[in-house]
Amino acid sequence: MWGHALNNPFIQNAPLQTLVQSVFSPTAFDFWVSHLNPTWSWQRPLARIVARQIASQDCVTLTLKPNRHAQPFLAGQHINITAEINGARFTRSYSPSMVPNQANVFTITVKRMSGGKFSNWLHEHAKIGDVLELGAPFGEMTLSNVYQKHVFLAAGSGITPFLSLIHEWVAQGALGEVTLIYWAKTQTELCFVEAFSALTQKYSNLHVYYALTQEQTPQNFQTPNHFIYERINQSLLDTLVPDLNQRVVYSCGPAAFVEQARRLTQEQAKDFYGEAFGLPLITHDSTEQVNIHLTKSNRTIRVASGEPLLAALEAQGLKPESGCRMGICNTCVCTKQAGTTEHILTQERDTEAGSSVRICISSARSDLTLDL
Repeated sequence: MWGHALNNPFIQNAPLQTLVQSVFSPTAFDFWVSHLNPTWSWQRPLARIVARQIASQDCVTLTLKPNRHAQPFLAGQHINITAEINGARFTRSYSPSMVPNQANVFTITVKRMSGGKFSNWLHEHAKIGDVLELGAPFGEMTLSNVYQKHVFLAAGSGITPFLSLIHEWVAQGALGEVTLIYWAKTQTELCFVEAFSALTQKYSNLHVYYALTQEQTPQNFQTPNHFIYERINQSLLDTLVPDLNQRVVYSCGPAAFVEQARRLTQEQAKDFYGEAFGLPLITHDSTEQVNIHLTKSNRTIRVASGEPLLAALEAQGLKPESGCRMGICNTCVCTKQAGTTEHILTQERDTEAGSSVRICISSARSDLTLDL
């Protein structure tokens, strides 16, 4: 009874809300009503897995139905997703491949990562009926409302936001022109090929090219003109997007790919939006050590100068809050009270006391004092 009264429409009566809150803490309330329906909660955004299907050789698509506390999000944004695995909570960031539709469901497409505890759990153990916790949406790689010509550059699982962005483009009238170039190692790793094929057949101003980096150009038959066999480079972009100076560019994929896309297009394009997952290979001098003093936990630890702070703290057994691990969601932000940090992607250094530091993409270049 409480579940129906409090979740749908979930305590519309203020006095009833006050009464229930005086009897139950939100944690206790969530515990008891979860026995009636695992997606009922006092205020936590939750989503139930209602379908799953294989998207490619190493990707699975999960369809999620959120409860009423989930915040709306835009195509191209990310959300943090949390699950409990063997008694420990893990959070990772995913960009939905489809935003909520009329059935109030959305999808995430997850690439299995070597050694990735969360992605492998989603592949091997997450099942229909399981409930995941959702974070607030974040990210600025949404469809431009200024320019109508777009270029989407995707590598690997960086393709996921672009399916939702293309559907949003269609919903807005399919105006202008969209060119998507999608890099993968082999054809078996491509996702959403049927969806893109159906869309290109319907919209002549949508162009999709598949770039395969570990397959050679077939010699014995004519290669379809939407397949190419080279990495991102200036000549390729000049050929496929000769009017780049009229377009806004979006890029998503590994950090090195996004930075290469930025370098090749930023000076010509109307605008550039890039989101990288993962960090580039980082080398640091493990012989140069610095002290990190943590004010809230009253600990001082020694780490290698240049090592990402989040990874360094986790290696010491600490568990600071984190989410996307790529500098977008701000979950890991803390205040730096003293010392010098360096942005891992841009190499910019910050010496200002009291500044905010995203520890997932920052390293220590001196002794630090952090509000953690």
